[in-house]
Amino acid sequence: MPLLNQKQKALLVLEDGSVFEGSAFAGSGETMGEVVFNTGMTGYQEIITDPSYKGQIVTMTYPLVGNYGINDEDMESAGIHLEGFIVKEYQSNPSNWRMRRSLKSFLEDYGKIGLEGIDTRALTRRLRLSGSMKGIISTQTQNISELLAKVQAYPGLVGRDLVREVSCSKPYLWKNGAPSPGKIPAKKPVKKLRVVVLDCGVKYNILRLLEKNGCEVPVLPASSTGAEILALKPDGVLLSNGPGDPAALPYIVDTAKVIIGKVPVFGICLGHQIIGQAIGGYTEKLKFGHHGINQPVKNEETGRIEITSQNHGFVVVPESVADKAEKTYLNLNDNTSEGMRMPRAFSVQYHPEAAPGPRDTEYLFSQFVEIIKKEKGKKK
Repeated sequence: MPLLNQKQKALLVLEDGSVFEGSAFAGSGETMGEVVFNTGMTGYQEIITDPSYKGQIVTMTYPLVGNYGINDEDMESAGIHLEGFIVKEYQSNPSNWRMRRSLKSFLEDYGKIGLEGIDTRALTRRLRLSGSMKGIISTQTQNISELLAKVQAYPGLVGRDLVREVSCSKPYLWKNGAPSPGKIPAKKPVKKLRVVVLDCGVKYNILRLLEKNGCEVPVLPASSTGAEILALKPDGVLLSNGPGDPAALPYIVDTAKVIIGKVPVFGICLGHQIIGQAIGGYTEKLKFGHHGINQPVKNEETGRIEITSQNHGFVVVPESVADKAEKTYLNLNDNTSEGMRMPRAFSVQYHPEAAPGPRDTEYLFSQFVEIIKKEKGKKK
């Protein structure tokens, strides 16, 4: 039996054969996923509960993690979706007035492995130079050849539909800051706008901000058809964020084709990529993706530089939609497209709902509501 304070050895093995030795501060066993790095200094709770991280192992570049524990207010979904969590140093004695439990206990409640003690700077540099790679974390064996064979056989993210694994199974109404299960009312509210959200892995703060802006917010599974969405007589539709390869989601693209042009549509992150495909464009995978809360984006209309929260590994190729949509935002780190606009629809590649991150672009929610109101005014 191990000593009480003895840490459990763990290995991280990347598909290129790189090996990092550390210890498990939470959980045990083995887990595989695409290894990415996140540059946020805070916000680990929002990150690990973001459904967009399904299929990924997340490395935090900030060295000390866990110091404020886990609270009830900062959840971005009902649970944890990433495959593993890597930090330089875990803080085992958290303290915060909102704290309800430790990061360790939270990860273990969902059967996730937390790895500490590796050189996260070296790992981040490896991923930045070589690109995101498949990886495996194991506490079960020190046999590197065995672990390398497993990770090299792992399918990765390209071509995989991970949305079905994180989307809600039944429609629900977001009400008073929480999911309210049950049938969506047939009658629309008189004093509120009905904005239907297609849940591809939606973050709760998107729903909070829609409600804050005076919307009734029905949430539908990602498998819902365009006809099912329009049957609810929405004033607007939001296509949410989500995980995995956007090119593996033709059924959601078909849904978007049906609703675009019928009602105002707002796409966020994966929703942006879905809209891009629906209007005839295509996507490609980034070398190491954008994962952090400090990404500078230029508003092409105003010239203003806005700091954004981002989490994506794929982008819409701007040339593929150049004659169909106006480019609205540009990433200043790598010049990738961060947004587009067309009649009755607009989208952004970043996360205007923040959580975590700066709130520079939260105005997009009120902007969406104003577009809907103007549309309704034209029909009167």
